[in-house]
Amino acid sequence: MDIPAQGEEIHLPDGRVTLADPERALDSRYANGDLAPVPLERRTWNTYNYAALWIGMSHNIPSYLLASGLIAVGFNWVQAIILIALANLIVLVPLLLNSHAGTKYGIPFPVFARAAFGLRGANLAALLRAVIACGWFGIQTWIGGEAIYTLLGAIIGHSWTGATVIASYPWTQWLSFAIFWVLEMVIIMRGMETLRRFENWAAPFVLVVAVILLIYMVIKAHGLGDVISQPSKVGWGAHFWSLFFPSLMGMIAFWSTLSLNMPDFTRFGRSQREQVRGQILGLPTTMTFFALLAVFITAASQKIYGAPVWDPIQLSSKFHSPVVIAFALFTVVVATLSVNVAANTVAPSYDFSNLRPRLISFRTGSLITGVIGVLIQPWRLLSNPHVYIYVWLGFYGGLLGAVAGVLIADYWWVRRTELRLAQLYQPRRSYWYDRGWNWRAVVALVVGALLAVGGAYSTPGNGPFPSNGLIAPLKPLYDYSWIVGFAVALLLYATLATLSPQRQLARAAAPAS
Repeated sequence: MDIPAQGEEIHLPDGRVTLADPERALDSRYANGDLAPVPLERRTWNTYNYAALWIGMSHNIPSYLLASGLIAVGFNWVQAIILIALANLIVLVPLLLNSHAGTKYGIPFPVFARAAFGLRGANLAALLRAVIACGWFGIQTWIGGEAIYTLLGAIIGHSWTGATVIASYPWTQWLSFAIFWVLEMVIIMRGMETLRRFENWAAPFVLVVAVILLIYMVIKAHGLGDVISQPSKVGWGAHFWSLFFPSLMGMIAFWSTLSLNMPDFTRFGRSQREQVRGQILGLPTTMTFFALLAVFITAASQKIYGAPVWDPIQLSSKFHSPVVIAFALFTVVVATLSVNVAANTVAPSYDFSNLRPRLISFRTGSLITGVIGVLIQPWRLLSNPHVYIYVWLGFYGGLLGAVAGVLIADYWWVRRTELRLAQLYQPRRSYWYDRGWNWRAVVALVVGALLAVGGAYSTPGNGPFPSNGLIAPLKPLYDYSWIVGFAVALLLYATLATLSPQRQLARAAAPAS
């Protein structure tokens, strides 16, 4: 049946909103076809699509290495699993809260951020997210290239693995890195529908292969080995708690990126219920289960090889059958493609497009992401578990926690989920504020981020920060970086919006009929 337009918008009975006259509303330098609301006929993603998306993104090498990284700093497998499960339950909350706007209005993250930060100010939040995504893109691309390098080495032999070293690595490994980079670009250039189809088959494939690998390793080891029974090196006392909270912040930070830009995917959702159900089924369950698989496979590897092999690529290279090696490494390649294209290319592509919508398309943004991902030199970030968890994850988690706090306070507290959709693309309307910037959001973000990461510190030899913290009095807060950034920014923004309201900040009234 026909649904009457209400002013510039069409409101569906299920709560979703679209534009009554998209061409007129989007005739602006702040709009292009990639940033525009998804038409209703293209909002087709269902529960399975979102569950498959998260399954595909969760079973990747860095999430496999999360458990091993925690073990490396002293936790036992029980403590590692508890940490990972708890972190994913916590991050699920802001993730679902920010997902709501994507499904309701069909908009990506940088457009959603315009409501809180302003049409121009949204670039601040978007670029923070984009740069971090570029770092993750580089990390995952390096891992995928390593899998290709190992796979071809098993087939070709020493002439491949023993190639001339250039900048600390054989030139063949650099070539493998480049091959994997091109594969990712090909998939993302074909658009979101290709991504959806790829995730639909990649997710169950990788999960089934991981279970088969576990069964194979346990049978070969005649049991799980000694790793399972090993006590924690940090115990359960004061030393445990001194590591628990910074580790928890690192685990939360692992998906704090997606907690911001999940609207990039939920904008394609058929309903709120389906996207919520799919994400609840997909994220915390898969991350915990995959970490458990990683621990048990590693436990079996200790009994077989005499020492735990935490890196699945190195584990694959120890198999004797070239067919088994090829199949295992092919699975690693699929798993890495699955997460990197979805989690680390889509978001910055939209974010860079938001900078200059008329000049930078989604595909151009993807190329920018790929180039920056290489320039960040991801191989350095993976060199040390302390750097990986406490420097990389811990620091950016505090920054993104502050962004999430502003977005949630604005959308749920100030606006009660009501946005003026067309005006998100139009200057000098509700979201223009002061020349395109909302100072309340900027102040809340800066203060929240400063308190969260101003005290960033590293243990000697394990990072770039001084041991007493960048700002010594703030050092104790760094162990709780994500929570501090999130809570401070949320409360400060809500307070500023209440004490200093203006017409643009007032809760959106019902659209005129």
